[in-house]
Amino acid sequence: MTSVDVSSEVRSLRETLSAVESVLDLPKLRREFKELEAEAAAPDLWDDTDHAQKVTSRLSWVQSELNRISELHSRLDDVEVLWELAGDEDDASAEGEVQGELKSLRKSIDELEIRTLLSGEYDEREAVVSVRSGAGGNDACDFAEQLMRMYLRWADKHGRDTEVYDVSYGEEAGIKSTTFAVKGPYAYGTLSVEQGTHRVVRISQYDTQKRRQTGFAAVEVVPVIEKTEQVEIPDDEIRIDVYRASGPGGQGVNTTDSAVRITHLPTGIVVSCQNERSQLQNRATAMSVLQSKLNKLKRDEQNAKLDELRGSVTASWGDQMRSYVQHPYQMVKDLRTGHETSDVQGVYNGDIDAFLEAGIRWRMSSENDENA
Repeated sequence: MTSVDVSSEVRSLRETLSAVESVLDLPKLRREFKELEAEAAAPDLWDDTDHAQKVTSRLSWVQSELNRISELHSRLDDVEVLWELAGDEDDASAEGEVQGELKSLRKSIDELEIRTLLSGEYDEREAVVSVRSGAGGNDACDFAEQLMRMYLRWADKHGRDTEVYDVSYGEEAGIKSTTFAVKGPYAYGTLSVEQGTHRVVRISQYDTQKRRQTGFAAVEVVPVIEKTEQVEIPDDEIRIDVYRASGPGGQGVNTTDSAVRITHLPTGIVVSCQNERSQLQNRATAMSVLQSKLNKLKRDEQNAKLDELRGSVTASWGDQMRSYVQHPYQMVKDLRTGHETSDVQGVYNGDIDAFLEAGIRWRMSSENDENA
C-alpha cells in the first residue's frame, strides 16, 4: 500500500465520519448529554424508578456514542502517524499494522453509518423479540432455541441488556416459543430486519436414520411502546390464565402459580411471562408485550390499506427470509439481500452484524424505490 493509497483511504474515512456526524447532529447530542448528566445528578431522581432507569440508560448511550466518535478520530490520527513512522523507518511490520487498522476503521465507521439509516418512527425504541418453532418437529424446536441463543449472544456482544419474559420448552428438545426484550436505543430499528421465517436444513440428530431434515422458525420483532401510546383493551376482550412456571423437561422452577398467560380474544394473540416471582409483575409485563403487539398489528393493517390503495404489492418480510444450510454444505444466506457466509457456527454465536447491515440497507433501498 503506497502513501498515496493510505492518505486517500484516511481522507475517505474522515469524509464518511464527517457525514455521519452531521446526520447524528453532534452539537445536539452534546447538549443532551449535559442535560441528562444534570438530571441524573438530581437527589430525587430515583423517586420515580422507571424514569430514573430511562434517564441513566439514555445517558449511558449518549456518552458511549460521543466517546465512540471521539475514539474514531483519535484512531484516524494515530494511523496517519504510524504510517509516517513506517515510511521513515521502512518497517514492513508497521505497514501491515496500518493496513489492518484501516480495515478495522472502515468496519467501525460503516457500522456507525448504518445508524444514520435508522430513521423510522419507532427505530430508536427498544425491542421485544419472539421466536416460535414451526414445521419440522424436534429439529424446528431445536432451531428455535438456537435462534434465541443467537440473538441473546448478539446483544451481549454489543453490551445490550436482555430480559427473557417467557420460554415454552419442547417436549423432547429445544423450545416451542420464547419472548424476550433487547434493551438500549435502536434495538428495534436494528433487529426489525430479522422478522420473518427462518429455515434450517441439516442432518437430524433426532432421526435414528440420520436423514436430512428441514425445520422452520418464525421471528417477530416489535418496538416497546410508551405509556402514552397504550390503547384501551376492554376486560371482556382478554382471557388471563395463571399457571406454575416450569423449566426444561417440565421441571418446576416455581412453587406458586405466578406465571401469566394473556389471550387477546379478537385477534388470537397470546403472550406469556414467567420471569418474575410475582404474579402481578408477570401480568404487567405480559400486558406491556400485548400492547406492543397490538400496536404493530394496527400499523400493519394501516400499511396494508395504503398498499391496496396504491395498487402495488411491496416485498414481504415473511416466508423464508433466511436459510441456514448445514448439509450437504455449510451456508447461511439471506434470500432478500443475497448476503451469505459459510461460517454457520459464527452466526449461531451471534455474529450477525453483516446480515443486519445488509438488511437495513436493503430495506432503505426498497423504500426509496417505492417512493420514487
